[in-house]
Formats: sequence, C-alpha cells, structure tokens
Amino acid sequence: MSTSKQGGRTADIAVNRKARHEYFLEERFEAGLVLEGWEVKSLRGGKCNLSEAYVTLKGGEAWLFGCRIEPLGSASTHVQADPLRLRKLLLNQRELGRIFGSVQKQGMTCVPLSLYWSNGRAKLEIALAKGKQNFDKRATEKDRDWNRQKQRLMRKRS
Repeated sequence: MSTSKQGGRTADIAVNRKARHEYFLEERFEAGLVLEGWEVKSLRGGKCNLSEAYVTLKGGEAWLFGCRIEPLGSASTHVQADPLRLRKLLLNQRELGRIFGSVQKQGMTCVPLSLYWSNGRAKLEIALAKGKQNFDKRATEKDRDWNRQKQRLMRKRS
C-alpha cells in the first residue's frame, strides 16, 4: 500500500471496477463505516472485496451489503467473524435525504465505488448511479479504444 497522501486520502483498500462499467455515475458521497476490530485489521491487510457489494436503504439508514472482509488467520479465536455481515454507513441527514429521494423518486441505485483510508479511518466512496444498457457499454468501450488509439498516434508523431 502506498503512503502518498492526496488531501488526507491514502491509497485505496478495494475498488469496485465493475461499477464504472455497469452504471452511469451521477453524484458521489463519502461515508464512514461502523467496523469491528478484526475488520479493521483485515482492511489493513488488504483483505476486502467490493465487487458484489451494494448499498441498501432501510429505516432511515444506509447499510453496506455484500462487502466481503475476510478475517486474518491470526485473528483472535474467541471472535466469530462473519465476512458478509451488514455494515452501517455513517452519513449526515442531508446526504441520507438526498440519497433516499434519488433512489425512490428517480429510480437510481446507490453503489459503492472504493474503500480507502482517510486520516486513519476507513471511508467508503458511494455514488448515485443509473444502469447502463448494453449499447451504452459498447459505446463507452468504443470511445475508450478510440482515445487510446489517438494517444498512440500522437506519441508516434512526436
């Protein structure tokens, strides 16, 4: 893990690359997480997977579901570690209201993008997103390939 800081944010612990492929990302939020001690140790070891994770909204709170944090082998034996447990997200009321409104009224989805350290605390970047159709995914990939080709041509000329 890199120690270079960018505004208090250090290198990512886990990134959900599938989210950028599957969704149009509209608005982003930074949320804290309620974690247990063994989870923090596992995150420091990089044992986290966000690829199947999503955010559920119930009871006026946001919850991270499907995020797999594997316990370390050296974890305490008296702790019953559940790698897939629900984890509460810490957001202020205004952010929660905005997310709830967008999900219920506009039919958007709330997806986790990346998990990282910020000033010694684990933070989760989440985004309000709209699902992409297959033709949107192909168009995005086509644009990305064209930009890569342009860069190659520009390097050959100079």
